[in-house]
Parts: sequence; C-alpha cells; structure tokens
Amino acid sequence: MISSREDVTAMIVSSKVRNGITWSQVAEAVGLSKEWTTAACLGQMTFDKTQAEIIGKLFGLSDEAVAWLQIVPYKGSLPSAVPTDPLIYRWYEIVSVYGTTIKELIHEEFGDGIMSAIDFSMDIQRQADPKGDRVNVVLSGKFLPYKTY
Repeated sequence: MISSREDVTAMIVSSKVRNGITWSQVAEAVGLSKEWTTAACLGQMTFDKTQAEIIGKLFGLSDEAVAWLQIVPYKGSLPSAVPTDPLIYRWYEIVSVYGTTIKELIHEEFGDGIMSAIDFSMDIQRQADPKGDRVNVVLSGKFLPYKTY
C-alpha cells in the first residue's frame, strides 16, 4: 500500500537508477521538457492520465502508483529552511545574494508584481567553455501585476 506521493517518487528514482534511465529519456517518452518532467517525477507536478500511464510503464509502477501521479502534490521538496545539499545550497545562495537585485530590476522593468512559478518554463543546458563547462539556466515566468481594488 502506498501512503504518500513521496513513496511513488522513491519508486521512480529507484527504478531510474536500477534501469539506467535518464531524465531526458523520460521526458522524450512523455513528450514534455526534461525540466518539467523531472519535477513531476520528483513529486512537484501533476501528470494527466496519459502521462501517468507512460511513466507507470517506463518505471514499472503499479496502478495505485499511477493514480498517485495524477493527484496534485504538496509542493516544496526541500527538507529544511536552509538546504544542506551543496548544489541546492548554491541556488539558495544565489537568491540570498541576488534576490533583492532580481526584485529591483523586475519591479523597475515591469512594475509592482511577481514572476509566476505557475505560468513558467525552465531550460537547463551545458555550455562548453575551455575554462570548464558552464551551467546555463534560463527561467521564464509570466509577470503578474498586483491589482488595486
């Protein structure tokens, strides 16, 4: 019996490792970006029925697990306020150092509002560099202005 979406995430990750599957292969099978598909497999997005069934076949999941993939998850996967994983911590550091700059520049360009993480896309690519390859991350979110009433 499965008691949470986290149980299904653990099944997916275990099968991925056991079978040597890449997130890009998973995304190709589902027909969506590797970024969104990975987030969904890690329990942060909701698959529709067809997508969930593809994931189920790919990872050898039970019908119950496939059903869990279609339930809206509790979003936010970090186990602590300040992450301890070095890679995730660097993202925390980026926001800590540049967060106010990002906020100021968005407000200067767009006005008072936020960048959506719902109407959002992300692209992660390797950028070759003779001094050491770079991680190129592009985040794109719809601007949502605050409204007066």
